Amino acid sequence: RVLPGGLLPPAAAPGGPFPLLSRLEAADNEVAELGADIAALPALKSLDVANNQLRELPAALADCPRLKEANFRGNQLKDKRLEKMVNGCQTKAILEYLRAGGRGKGKAESAREEARKKKREKQQKKDGGDGEQDELEEASKLLLKVLHVSENSAPLVVKASPGIKDVRPFIVCCVLKGVNLKPGNALKRFLSMQTKLHEDICEKRTAATIATHDLQLIKGPLLYDVRPPDELKIMPLGRKEIKAKDLLRQLQLEAEEQRKQKKRQNVSGLHKYLQLLAGKDNYPCLVDAEGIVISFPPITNSEKTKIRKDTRDLFLEVTSDTSLQICKDVMDTLILKIAELNRFALENKEDSGSDNEPDALCGPVNLKPSQNVEPTDFPLVVEQVRVVDADGNLKVLYPSKSDLTTVSSLLTVIR
Repeated sequence: RVLPGGLLPPAAAPGGPFPLLSRLEAADNEVAELGADIAALPALKSLDVANNQLRELPAALADCPRLKEANFRGNQLKDKRLEKMVNGCQTKAILEYLRAGGRGKGKAESAREEARKKKREKQQKKDGGDGEQDELEEASKLLLKVLHVSENSAPLVVKASPGIKDVRPFIVCCVLKGVNLKPGNALKRFLSMQTKLHEDICEKRTAATIATHDLQLIKGPLLYDVRPPDELKIMPLGRKEIKAKDLLRQLQLEAEEQRKQKKRQNVSGLHKYLQLLAGKDNYPCLVDAEGIVISFPPITNSEKTKIRKDTRDLFLEVTSDTSLQICKDVMDTLILKIAELNRFALENKEDSGSDNEPDALCGPVNLKPSQNVEPTDFPLVVEQVRVVDADGNLKVLYPSKSDLTTVSSLLTVIR
């Protein structure tokens, strides 16, 4: 019912009897409490306390210096939002939530709640106090309709080649329709959002990489494949077609020049991701039915499928060499952020940007009304995409019934 008394050192004596303890498995017991002393295990990397009787998680967990993997599933937590998170989010997100104080009390979340509250009050005064109607209207703007493969007359399919398992094995894809990038700075906000996700939840692309494409410029079915550096050809965003090995050499030279000019060690842009491919004999790529490479993760998308202001249908792709769950968590968050950007554009009623505004560097896609689906009823429609192996056996279907649960408190999903 409790962890052994001699296992955890007092907080005042870090390390205690087990300074090198890195993995602690205590699943399927009746542990009712984790004390703050858990943070005094300096080498703890993996913690499994699934299916116990925990009601709360101590904020001190966020202070475990090396904790990377934690399983809290199967505990009836008081904080229902946290309970949803432990069933679908990465450990990093859970620890950040605990560090912020839990129950949505982080600074960013509090600021968003305050902004929503002020907006509701302002609208209530304008409408003569009809707050209930205002809330209904606001909720409708964050609706997401899931179109199942069985309901889609021409679903997109991604085939994964056998060799990919040794290079970058995990990929999750979907189609998102109903995106509006025309108003004002909507496209720039979209690209900025994607950059922030790469820095945060994708952990500077080391955990996962996002790629967004204009669906209308893609010919399916798609192939997730591996190719040697001197055979993989791509037209990177804003560049001419080039072999992967030459692109990486070019980026390396640019990085060195950038260091000299700015007289500092840090580099920006694609240059900082070069080390992620160091030492690999083959590189991952996503290829369309015409044999054109449209994505070279974690480096760049193709100019061929670049997002523009008039893009309406998106093909979204998340890849990782870490885990499938990370791909799904990132995709959940990406869809939520796009929904929020769509609502922002709708509420602020910005004018459409000029036609000569620069195109996107990587991006989203748009929407043709699907059969029996009215875009006015569902501002965003996500179509399921299957990833299959070389023999056609299903590897991944996204979104499945268990997907999008991590964002369910902020996004209404109609399945």
